[in-house]
Amino acid sequence: MSTADTNKQPPAETFQLLVDAVTDYALYMLDPEGRVITWNAGARRFKGYEADEIIGQHFSKFFLPDDQRSGLPARILKTAAEQKRFEMEGWRLRKDGERFLAHVIVDAIHDENGSLMGFAKITRDITEKRRLEQATYDSALQLKMLVEGVRDHAIYMLDPHGRITSWNSGAQAIKGYEEREVLGQHFSLFYTEEDRGRGAPDIALKTALRDGKFEAEAQRVRKDGSPFWAHVVIDPIYNEAGEHVGFAKITRDVSEKKQAEQELRHTQEALLQSQKLQALGELAGGIAHDFNNLMTVMRGSADFLLNQPDLPLEKRNRYLSVMLETAERATSLTSQLLAFARRQPLEPEVMDLSVRLDAMGEMLQRTLGSVYDLQLDLAPALWPVEIDPTGLEAALLNAVLNARDAMPDGGRITISTANATREQGDGVLLSIQDTGEGIPAETLERVFEPFFTTKPTGKGTGLGLSQIHGYAVQSGGSARIESEVGKGTLVELWLPRTEKQRQNEQASAGDAVLPKGLRVLLVEDSEHVRYFARQLLEDLGCEVVEASEGHEALRLIGEYEVHLIFSDIVMPGMSGLELATQIKESRSELPILLASGYSSKQFIPINERKFPILRKPYKLETLAAGIKQLVNASPSSRPDAEPT
Repeated sequence: MSTADTNKQPPAETFQLLVDAVTDYALYMLDPEGRVITWNAGARRFKGYEADEIIGQHFSKFFLPDDQRSGLPARILKTAAEQKRFEMEGWRLRKDGERFLAHVIVDAIHDENGSLMGFAKITRDITEKRRLEQATYDSALQLKMLVEGVRDHAIYMLDPHGRITSWNSGAQAIKGYEEREVLGQHFSLFYTEEDRGRGAPDIALKTALRDGKFEAEAQRVRKDGSPFWAHVVIDPIYNEAGEHVGFAKITRDVSEKKQAEQELRHTQEALLQSQKLQALGELAGGIAHDFNNLMTVMRGSADFLLNQPDLPLEKRNRYLSVMLETAERATSLTSQLLAFARRQPLEPEVMDLSVRLDAMGEMLQRTLGSVYDLQLDLAPALWPVEIDPTGLEAALLNAVLNARDAMPDGGRITISTANATREQGDGVLLSIQDTGEGIPAETLERVFEPFFTTKPTGKGTGLGLSQIHGYAVQSGGSARIESEVGKGTLVELWLPRTEKQRQNEQASAGDAVLPKGLRVLLVEDSEHVRYFARQLLEDLGCEVVEASEGHEALRLIGEYEVHLIFSDIVMPGMSGLELATQIKESRSELPILLASGYSSKQFIPINERKFPILRKPYKLETLAAGIKQLVNASPSSRPDAEPT
């Protein structure tokens, strides 16, 4: 290819095709006087004129009348001719008279000799662009005015490092700083010394980045040093490219809210204390009434026996039996208190509830009397449960006596059992249904509450249903009650099923024969209980060595050859558990039996005990069985054991 071919210029038609293809810009030429001599598709699109309508017309046709009168078209051409270029933004007219905002560039065209041949004009419609820009500006301005106008929230920006980059009037009102005082400062300025010391500001920013938000209530500090409670929200801010550019921080002063919450809490505590005192008063009245009745029987019987030394044996035994029954009732009342408080030491056994209730039926019927019809609807093949039998008897008796009190003229009480599966698992349902007066709805909501009773003041402790509820929960189950006025009441206990097998029945008290010459060290701080326990032990054929506290017991072990320790748990100074632990360190073979009516501090669940515990009050039979079991388990400690 020749050099001439390489330097060959494209034909003019090529340029014309290029210009005509542009539709986003109006590209046309003017002669030196400003008349239109060319017209492209872009000019036709947004000015509205066809080429034959506008070619030869003066370009001032596109200007607003005011601009025409001011001579703006002529100044544009003059400036372009002198400076070779003119650029501006201004309003122009379409063919239909509609205004549009145009970005205009006018370039002067000269020939090779420098003579002015005309002008090249490029116009772009920027109406929509400017509208969007104005809308964005207006929106930003409104947002700024909104943020600036908020005075009950501190709203400000932080850079990625936590330095303050904006500040609103709310921030100034809450924190006390003017904008010029805080811009560029780290936002930890508002934290307490303790929070800064543990790095709380940095933790807040890291949490916001990790979780997308940080929110908390904490104490902050104003400019004057006074603390206030703040509800704080921190959100990370990202640009359109997804780059982290800072944080938005909103703080609200919640000091008044916190103060109101604190005052409400104090009021609630005062009310609760008042309710406790009222409940204790009701409890004291009920217990005093019940125990006075019991003590009247006990004291009267004891006085009569002391004043009648020659009383026939049969009559004496009758009085003693009454005293024993009264003592059992006092024990039951104490058990109700402990069961309600969930402090009753349970000794669970695996049992068939239907079999146990069938055995209790006759006793319950005698307790109720002939005007009450007791029905037993006991399911066969009942799942076994592991529960405390004494607690069961107390709960059942409470439910039955409540049912009796609700039917003063007699009625029917139905006790039923059934296998029942609940959300908690498999279990057995024990139901006590009566045909009594029923309980009003407003009262029904409170029947499981402590000390609540519908009986007259001083006529009950309000622990009957509470004991039932406490026993059920302590046994791993639940209790519920349904009632309707005039139709009766239903009390249900759900007790969980156990996979354990029933143990063989223990030997009767008559079979509990203890080895002769068994020497027992009795440790008990109560003189009356110690005397009673000594009598029982001697009745069982034991030799007894007494100690009133733990240190004395340790001394006596060194002086006497004892075969078994029987000690109370709750004693001043050294407890029975501490005593037993010390004895085991030096005399590991020596059997130790503990006794307690239960203390929340000293009680140990049955599956965690290192020593067997006999529950107070104990009988001759239970004491004998406990001692025999220990002695049989430690043959080397028996008095008849061969020396080693």
